[in-house]
Amino acid sequence: MHNNPKEPLIHMTRRGALPWYRAWGIRLLAIAAALLVCALITTITTGLNPLAVYATMFSGAFGTARRTWILGQDVAILLCISLALTPAFRMHFWNLGGEGQILMGALATASCMILFGETLPGPLLILASIVTALAAGAVWALIPALCKAKWNTNETLFTLMMNYVATQLVAYFVIVWEVPKGSGKIGIINQSTEAGWLPVLAGNRYLLNILVVAFLTVAMYVYLTYSKHGYEISVVGESEATARYVGIKVPKTIIRTLLLSGAICGLTGFLLVAGTNHTLTTTLAGGQGFTAVMVAWLAKFNPLHMVISSFLLVFLSRGAGEISTIYGLNQSYGDILTGIILFFIIGSEFFISYRLHFRRPHRKDAAQGSAPEQKSAPEQTGTQEQGGKSEKGEVTADV
Repeated sequence: MHNNPKEPLIHMTRRGALPWYRAWGIRLLAIAAALLVCALITTITTGLNPLAVYATMFSGAFGTARRTWILGQDVAILLCISLALTPAFRMHFWNLGGEGQILMGALATASCMILFGETLPGPLLILASIVTALAAGAVWALIPALCKAKWNTNETLFTLMMNYVATQLVAYFVIVWEVPKGSGKIGIINQSTEAGWLPVLAGNRYLLNILVVAFLTVAMYVYLTYSKHGYEISVVGESEATARYVGIKVPKTIIRTLLLSGAICGLTGFLLVAGTNHTLTTTLAGGQGFTAVMVAWLAKFNPLHMVISSFLLVFLSRGAGEISTIYGLNQSYGDILTGIILFFIIGSEFFISYRLHFRRPHRKDAAQGSAPEQKSAPEQTGTQEQGGKSEKGEVTADV
């Protein structure tokens, strides 16, 4: 008597690389499904018209010219942080220290503006602020990179702890430079002279930041896709043993990549202090160093796709705030809708990477009263092994 195992209800196989238009088609379907679910929840819990709620979200982002520019600024800053983290993530160096590296770049910029605002001419002061901001962010990322390259320390915990050190350093200097004394804040730096402030282009103070980040996005895409360094980053991320075998110096690659990552975070701090905020606080980055991790992951570490994911997260955030204001709901309600949409978007990545196959009912030959003809050994290879590989080399799992 043969003990034939019961065929699983669902087979799960890993897909090959989908064309970009099919992948984004799945994501758009997920967004549409999320909007339907949010509409249902809105109707049941609040009695509001979901179409009016969505119109309010759109108005919160694009209702006025000023809101549109602020949206563009917020997208640019989030995108800049995501670009900074991407080289490290591609190398499987989990840099969670974006917040601290941004704060160090901001602290360096504020230091130059406060200490040399009355002695250096404007262009030279801006140049000095850029250089010190890049250096400060790079050094803050270099510390965990050296420890990782030399002693193989845990970069996730190391970079995370560096955030708290940077926050306390900024808090210390805020007290040193506070105006007036006892206020606990610096205030607008060089408000009367605007020394060290970035110039305003076309009458808009956000435009320069947006243009800088747009250029950086294209440059990062070219660097990661077509340069030798970008290739080395990918190889180290796939396998350090393979990288060493082909002659890539892994410690050197780690250090070089983290210097780049930290420098771009430092640039973000410079853009925030010299470009828009003109002040220094411990909450300057606003938690975007962690949000950028989601942006980079959703875009599969592709700098061009990060433009879309950055826009989506900022749009949802601003729209949620507008809903709370217009309809008198607390901020949590807008966050719930945002969370549902993000849940569907993140969940769609499963269907981009995997394919589900459902069990089909077996048809027996009633006339012969016999079981279906048994497949030959070559045909059975890779199809009846649970959790094995299919004939096309796809990894399979049974549910």
